[in-house]
Amino acid sequence: MSISKKELVFQIILLVLVFLFYSYDRNNPGFQWYQVVFFSSYALAAAIIGYHLMPRYLYRKKHCRFFAYVLLVLIGVILLEELVLEKIFFAGTRRARVFPGVFFTLFGVLPVIAILSGFKFGWDAIQKQEQIEELKSTVQESELQFLRSQINPHFLFNNLNNLYSYALEGSTKTPEIILELSGLLRYMLYECKEKFVPLSKEIEQLHNFIKLSKLQIENRGQVRFTTHDLPQGYKIAPLILIVFIENAFKHSQKGQSENIEIDIEVGMKGNTLHFKCSNNYEAAEVLDTPEEGIGLANVQKRLKLLYPAKHELNITEDKNRFTVELAIELEKLRTA
Repeated sequence: MSISKKELVFQIILLVLVFLFYSYDRNNPGFQWYQVVFFSSYALAAAIIGYHLMPRYLYRKKHCRFFAYVLLVLIGVILLEELVLEKIFFAGTRRARVFPGVFFTLFGVLPVIAILSGFKFGWDAIQKQEQIEELKSTVQESELQFLRSQINPHFLFNNLNNLYSYALEGSTKTPEIILELSGLLRYMLYECKEKFVPLSKEIEQLHNFIKLSKLQIENRGQVRFTTHDLPQGYKIAPLILIVFIENAFKHSQKGQSENIEIDIEVGMKGNTLHFKCSNNYEAAEVLDTPEEGIGLANVQKRLKLLYPAKHELNITEDKNRFTVELAIELEKLRTA
């Protein structure tokens, strides 16, 4: 298996620390060369287990083979120590007093190899978790991109319908609508590529969108847009609030030719953005269209992905009035 530079440094530090504990003897400070050689055999065995047996058998759920080969490795280390190394470093000595046999050797070998192999297993587990988190992030970003791609066609579809109506009537407002629409589309296509945008920029585009949408109402009602206590330096996911405003304009006009009322408020308390949008409407029997409901369903999914446990959305209908209340905990922009 390949090994990264970061992992190599980690393993070297681990080997040094474990060796210091292994060789420490308060009655005989310092270390002996036989300890280095013996420990090297343990480290080699741990490397075989960690870098060959684990990925080839344990991680592939071949548990029986894994433990069988581990047992063979342990037997090999014990035989190497008993039959070779001890004869080299302790030739002619009565070794039974110092090394009381194979079982004592096993209990000396096993903890060291277990610690070294265990840290390798832990390292692999951490790397695997990082890969899973990276994969989740990639999937989430792909889903967000997909949801965002739905917003532009949905928004464009509604406004092109309005533009078409004005063009048929030969309205002098048609050029103004085209200009406002092009500005909003420029923002959506080029400035909303980032996951978050400055709150001030998003509010500015809300003003532009409301100005464009008010042309549809003309003298048939009132639109009030109020902002207060909006500090600088905060960021928000783009095209979140605009969906609720678009929905208010769309449903206020269904079956209603006059007395349209749309109230929009945006404010901040601490780091929490409070948004409220309400509109009146008259019940009308209309056939569902394919684009019906895309906006609200879309924005609810985006809120769950972008602000998990950091937002509260309430949508209510009462006495022919549709109200959306949204609170979002915002983060500050990073300054260079």
